[in-house]
Amino acid sequence: MNFPEDLKYTKDHEWIRVEGNEAYIGITDFAQSELGDIVYVEIETQGETLNKEEVFGTVEAVKTVSDLFMPLTGSVLEINPELQSNPEAVNKDCYGKGWMIKMSIHEKNEINELLSVSDYKALTGH
Repeated sequence: MNFPEDLKYTKDHEWIRVEGNEAYIGITDFAQSELGDIVYVEIETQGETLNKEEVFGTVEAVKTVSDLFMPLTGSVLEINPELQSNPEAVNKDCYGKGWMIKMSIHEKNEINELLSVSDYKALTGH
């Protein structure tokens, strides 16, 4: 199980890589392993401003569909175009090619509410 130290995490199993006033978001290695083979990622919120914990899309695995939650308040700037034709990138490289959205951060103070790697490991029992 991979838990990169340079990321922040949510209780809903999203990871966040903050780069200035923007951030990349995806689901964690733990989440993708729990879901199993991912067959479809649906995100139709590009250009929208969403509040922290609002749903920005869904990820569909063979046996289930899970909502994807915004870890921070902000605008969806970009959706990973590779996921349309290659949703299994989330299983193969969830922290790299399997990223889901790029967002602009509207409330920088919310970053302090995210989980550290040690907090996330404790949450998942690893």
